[in-house]
Order: sequence, then C-alpha cells, then structure tokens
Amino acid sequence: MKVVSKNGGNQKLDINELGQLYSDGAGYDILRYVGLPELFGEEKETLLYFLGRNLARKFEFNSLEDLSLFFEKMGLGVLDLVKDKKKVKTFYLLSDAIVTKLKSNIETDFRLEAGIVAEALQQLEGADCECLESVHRRLKQIEFTVYIQD
Repeated sequence: MKVVSKNGGNQKLDINELGQLYSDGAGYDILRYVGLPELFGEEKETLLYFLGRNLARKFEFNSLEDLSLFFEKMGLGVLDLVKDKKKVKTFYLLSDAIVTKLKSNIETDFRLEAGIVAEALQQLEGADCECLESVHRRLKQIEFTVYIQD
C-alpha cells in the first residue's frame, strides 16, 4: 500500500512510512472526537465519512491485509473480516484503545473509519461501496458492514 507524499502530488510512499510518525493518542483523540465534530457542526457525520474516504484515496490498497495493516499503523485498532459474502462484507474493529474510548465521557463515533473501509473496499472490489458502522458497547467492538453495489 502506498500514500501520496509531500514531495510530489502523485508520488506514492510505502505504508511503512507511517511507522516514522508517532503519537500517544490523546492529542489525536481530542482533535478527532472534540475538535473536528465542533468544527463540522451538524454535518459532522457526513463530513467525517467523506474525510475517511478521501484519506483512503491517498493509499493504494491491494488486499484486505493492506487495509488491516493501515488500521494498525494508524492506531485505529485491529480490523478483522468476519463475514465475507458476495455483496456484503462485515468487519470487527477491536483494540484496548476502543474499549477506553467507549468507556470515556467523550462522545465517540466511527464515521471516519467507516469512510476508510468503504473507499478501500471500493478500490479492491472495483465497484461502488458504502459502509455502515454499529457500536457494540457491551462487547466493546465496532462492526462495519460494507455493501457492494452492482
């Protein structure tokens, strides 16, 4: 998987470049769950979803393993494919960080991540894809359901 570099609009970087960036997560979480929703206002769900799609367009996904690696490198959690049907794919997102986020008093959502999953699957499937997320608070996991269009 490759990402667009700062040195040239179309030049791609290897996903391992993400390993050179570091964050302990708290700053990211405040920006993600407090700053962006406040900035986006009532349109936050739609804008976060399309922000995720736009971010995923910067990367070249050649396999589901690339998508899982992306989530891992970005610190978003462990993304696992749990159901694989022709027109519907279901993923679970798990991590200690998600457990902590779901327990916190900060309102969290996973629209950005859903947008990333939708766009990556669209690249892999070569067909329009949309993704819905479900938060399973009791199980402390996020479920993404991707619908693949004809």
